[in-house]
Amino acid sequence: HVQLVESGGGSVQAEGSLRLSCVVSGHTGRAYVMGWFRQAIGKEHEHSSTREGLATIDSDGRRNYAGSVQSRFSIFEDKSENTLYLEISDLKLEDTGTYYCAAAPRSTVSPWSYVVSYDYWGKGTQVTVS
Repeated sequence: HVQLVESGGGSVQAEGSLRLSCVVSGHTGRAYVMGWFRQAIGKEHEHSSTREGLATIDSDGRRNYAGSVQSRFSIFEDKSENTLYLEISDLKLEDTGTYYCAAAPRSTVSPWSYVVSYDYWGKGTQVTVS
């Protein structure tokens, strides 16, 4: 069983930067995809399928980014610490929302942003940009 715990959210000023963390426990398998998704503010009670895919990284280090955030978001992992990160620069008001970490076997994910492909989810960390 895989557990994901996000942290690093908070209230930040526009144009600032932030690093989100996701600690992974359990076994994701040798071939996996891990990613960050965002639920916009005001949509917390909507179905999880409305979450926006932001970025993923797979077990071979290949990355995918949503075009809207590619220039400002960076996903990376520290395998020695079982931690996934999302670094966000030049924060914008529209970055406000709840950020979720997700994981799944690589064979089940297609396309990378398809929310329902992901088996494991954290509870999210809130980011508010003002």
